[in-house]
Amino acid sequence: MTDADLSDLITSRRAVLGGVAAVGASAVLAACGSDEPSGESGGDAGADSGNGGGVDGEPGSDGGSGGGALASTTDVPVGSGAVFQDAKVVITQPSEGEFKAFSAVCTHQGCTVNSVKGDTIQCNCHGSQFSTVDGSVKRGPATKGLATKKVTVDGDNLNVS
Repeated sequence: MTDADLSDLITSRRAVLGGVAAVGASAVLAACGSDEPSGESGGDAGADSGNGGGVDGEPGSDGGSGGGALASTTDVPVGSGAVFQDAKVVITQPSEGEFKAFSAVCTHQGCTVNSVKGDTIQCNCHGSQFSTVDGSVKRGPATKGLATKKVTVDGDNLNVS
């Protein structure tokens, strides 16, 4: 093998290794900036691990009010809401007697939102905040609102589908 052949081989190997490094760096950066869920669920630090979850930082009820209902109307404060971790649902009551339900899966990276403080649904993974009225983004990094679910009131029971 001549010196010229050896030089060409080294140059080719460097080009290949440089390309591999660039592809790997692109994948890492793309994962950091995506709004697509990544299956990440480790951001629930401080969240209640039961069904009920954080209403103004307090643990919620167990969500079981009998008859297959997810919650009772008394579990959801007026002007705020409650997170039901096991069902991955947030139920809010923007005004008295008006109930809304949303997916508790954050649209940024797929973490479960963990609390409702006042009129804001909180995701502690990366700080996204959503409206209790319509699930829209109040503060990013999420760029899409929470998915709406159907909530029905049957007496004091709240059912979500």
